[in-house]
Amino acid sequence: MATLFIADLHLCPEEPAITAGFLHFLAGPAREADALYILGDLFEAWIGDDEPVPLHRDIAQAIRAVVDYGVPCYFIHGNRDFLLGKRFARESGMQLLPESQVLNLYGRRVLIMHGDTLCTDDAGYQAFRAKVHQPWLQRLFLALPLWVRKRIATRMRAGSKAANSTKTQAIMDVNQAAVEAAMTQHGVQWLIHGHTHRPAVHELIVNGDAARRVVLGAWHHEGSMVKVSPDGVELIYFPF
Repeated sequence: MATLFIADLHLCPEEPAITAGFLHFLAGPAREADALYILGDLFEAWIGDDEPVPLHRDIAQAIRAVVDYGVPCYFIHGNRDFLLGKRFARESGMQLLPESQVLNLYGRRVLIMHGDTLCTDDAGYQAFRAKVHQPWLQRLFLALPLWVRKRIATRMRAGSKAANSTKTQAIMDVNQAAVEAAMTQHGVQWLIHGHTHRPAVHELIVNGDAARRVVLGAWHHEGSMVKVSPDGVELIYFPF
């Protein structure tokens, strides 16, 4: 009896080892879970459900097989795949969640999110995020021809990479006050998120009580998941 959380796989055709590792995970540990939550950046990039990428179809089918096996799968958008839409959700069987969600798991109230909204010191990113999350702008972008979207996405990724190269690691990490505010707002002592690629279990005080912030790792060289069960909360690494 356990619920599993993963994030930041950044799947793309150029990284077949990560894809193979994820498919192995879906065929094994994921099928033993009560539920699977993917907390964003499943894909390296997403410019629309209509992009004809074989990898996308393969992943949809693999997740659908887990759902059909009886394990519900949930998805929170990341900063890389925030345009993943209802068509892919239907194909994969995933249920799309809002950017933050509180779960009641085995007697614990747990707040889950991708984690980028906690990085409030990065004012440039937060301004960019607010802009591209406007529904009207997303509708406009998705209505463009695919080749135009590809060109825009390539330019935006290059700009993001250049901008990040000049930022300090501290700026791109979460803001402690933002973490405490989010946990206080939702009345929780547990938070699970990804985004920063800095896996760890952090101890803090929220509302005068001990609390934990569990950060998922990216799937660069090995897998990373959080396992929540009646016995506890574990951050686990495993080979592809």
